[in-house]
Amino acid sequence: MSEITITAEVRKDLGKKAKKLLRTGMIPGIYYGHGQKNIPIAMGELTLQPLYRSSATNIINLKLDDGSMHACILRDVQFDPVTDKPIHFDLFGLSENEELTIEVPISVVGTAKGVKDGGILQHIIHRLRVSCLPKNIPDRIEVNVESLEVNKSIHVRELNIPNVKVLENENSTVVAVVPPTVLKEAEVVPGAVPAEAAPAEPEVITKGKKVEEGAEEAVKESAGTKGAAPPEKKSSA
Repeated sequence: MSEITITAEVRKDLGKKAKKLLRTGMIPGIYYGHGQKNIPIAMGELTLQPLYRSSATNIINLKLDDGSMHACILRDVQFDPVTDKPIHFDLFGLSENEELTIEVPISVVGTAKGVKDGGILQHIIHRLRVSCLPKNIPDRIEVNVESLEVNKSIHVRELNIPNVKVLENENSTVVAVVPPTVLKEAEVVPGAVPAEAAPAEPEVITKGKKVEEGAEEAVKESAGTKGAAPPEKKSSA
């Protein structure tokens, strides 16, 4: 487990003074732990950056301006939704004999055999939740994929992490190699004209013709009725 030493100052002005603090380039934070007193602190943005940009898990030796030292880990960082700059951070104090729950990054090592054969590597789980003593926290969990073939995968249960209790579902897939996606082209019949290239048939307008024919028949019937002789009257006996 790698360690990093940083310095910070104890905050005395709390509450709304946090915004003023941010304008000076200092980031407000809090140090806390089981059975320990919460300590509001602040540190420069450049000091904080290596803690949340690191791809490994580090134990932080926190040195405060009051002369105290604290072993801790970075628990959380909050970012401004507009500027994406850090606006608050949490440091969790460690106890030598107390297990803690932490997420450890997973890194993929090597080039999978299935990728060389044309497959695609899918890295599904990037961080693994584990429980262990502070001294057993791994920097990262390395997963070697060199022997992984197409349609094969590595699951959580196959990871070997000494002195660590894994809290994820053992059947979850960590990494897999899947076959490439192949788009099937439509079959082309020799001599056939593509649908988009075929000329459109002219539209035949028949509605007017039918109306005219119907009108002509109506006129004929009307004329025949007018020229017909009235029915003969029956003579009375």
